[in-house]
Amino acid sequence: MESINKTRISEFLLLGFSEEQGIKPLIFGLFLSMYLVTVFGNLLIILAVSSDAHLHTPMYFFLSNLSFVDICFTSTTIPKMLWNIQSQNKAITYEGCIIQMYFFILFVCLDDFLLTMMAYDRFVAICRPLHYMVIMNPRLCGLLVLVSWVMSALNSLLQSLMVLRLSFCTDLEIPHFFCEINQMVRLACSDTFFNDMLFYFAAGVFGFLTLTGILYSYSKIVSSIREISSAQGKYKAFSTCASHLSMVCLFYCTSLGVYLSSAATQSSHSSAAASVMYTVVTPMLNPFIYSLRNKDIKRALERIIEMAATKGPTVLGLK
Repeated sequence: MESINKTRISEFLLLGFSEEQGIKPLIFGLFLSMYLVTVFGNLLIILAVSSDAHLHTPMYFFLSNLSFVDICFTSTTIPKMLWNIQSQNKAITYEGCIIQMYFFILFVCLDDFLLTMMAYDRFVAICRPLHYMVIMNPRLCGLLVLVSWVMSALNSLLQSLMVLRLSFCTDLEIPHFFCEINQMVRLACSDTFFNDMLFYFAAGVFGFLTLTGILYSYSKIVSSIREISSAQGKYKAFSTCASHLSMVCLFYCTSLGVYLSSAATQSSHSSAAASVMYTVVTPMLNPFIYSLRNKDIKRALERIIEMAATKGPTVLGLK
């Protein structure tokens, strides 16, 4: 009987945030604006890092990868939500839902890994400055990013395959704006014990261990900064970590807050609204955090703007 129910599934319904027609244009405009700012801002970070030779360092290599992942992260969920609002159609195909869930998990895991690698990079830079270029060599940085992609892809594939084995009955409404794995598992008619175990195991490995690595790195960084005698030296050392620390706090506090609150209240609609913080707001704010608090990025962006401003009149003159 379960296999029969499963074969009949053609689509899910993404309920989103509000049923009121008057609010939907406001939601559409708000999310479209945030999506465009996210894509444009992160593309600027990638362009600044790739165009400035002074930024060809491990820290900015990881930052450019994080910007790329954030663009993909938001592109996994927001365009589909905007299309559903514009077309007034809440449906998403079963296959599309599984694909969206796969890429969402993939990019969340990559965010975790990249933030951990950036913390390790700051740890080596402050605590082992004389050996920094030896330890953080291009081969190691590339290998770390490659391993992160492989592990994230394998975890996402396993999670998705476990959802594929589930059977779904008549209730196919997902009270979210994207196919979130927990919401999909709750709709299943079959036993979800192994799905729950795998989810919590993966959350422990990819969430707890990466957060532990970040906290350990910063505990060592704080110890090293305290040993610096001059106040100016302490400020300079801390300023190199300020942007990354802001990103870590924003991402982990919002994501942990969403899952802890959803587990406590069991309110799907409040969880959907809260998840906007780490799925949309955090990727949008990352470029601002780094561009506003980082002089190197500022200078690179200013050069790009100056080049665009000088080339613009030239092009217009040729026309």
